Amino acid sequence: MTGLFILLPLFFLLLAVFLRFALKGYSYLAHLSVLIAELILLHAFLPAGLWRIVQILTAAGILLFLIFEIPVLLAARTDPDSGRKYLVVLGAEVVGTRPSRSLNYRLNAAQAYLERYPESLCVVSGGKGEKEEISEAECMFRVLTERGIAAERILREDRSTSTMENLSLSFALIRSRGDDPDGNTALLSASYHLCRAKRMARSLGVRSICVAAHPGNPFLAANFFIREAFGMMHLMLFGK
Repeated sequence: MTGLFILLPLFFLLLAVFLRFALKGYSYLAHLSVLIAELILLHAFLPAGLWRIVQILTAAGILLFLIFEIPVLLAARTDPDSGRKYLVVLGAEVVGTRPSRSLNYRLNAAQAYLERYPESLCVVSGGKGEKEEISEAECMFRVLTERGIAAERILREDRSTSTMENLSLSFALIRSRGDDPDGNTALLSASYHLCRAKRMARSLGVRSICVAAHPGNPFLAANFFIREAFGMMHLMLFGK
């Protein structure tokens, strides 16, 4: 059994290194692998009394995680009756001048929404990152117009650098047109991101409904669903 308690932690540690450094976007699964390795080692080598304390703390941590994770899972869908005058599409990474896979999923969902609701206008929201040649908003504008969405239906918010800025600047853009975003706006993002986005919008005084984009492959989606629980904790503690 001692050999097993050495080999299993080693496996999870090697898996963590692979997820963290060989792949992109799996850092939370890497941290989870490290945690599993640590728990196996503690179970093998700690005295029974100390191991019981570790079990209690681990159970408390899992419970706390679930308190924040369950709302993320429940919100990861398109709300019924989602037609609104404005659709705010939250940005994601741009590779050069083209959308990343994550952003492309959001654009697929945005195109479907705008075709379903031809009277709706679209706010594409996202600034230019350090490694991006154009802003996320500009990239989304180009792709949607290439796909046949009329340019006059798309408004560009190209200054934001975070979700909170995405929302506040997009809502300001809607207000500048003489409209009220409250109750008049649908938010579109990856499904795992919707709970936090909706709560941020509410903190800005805007009641909204949500439209879910595909979250990506199951392993990558799992990583981001884990991340969002910690994002929700941060939002509740610090308001952003």
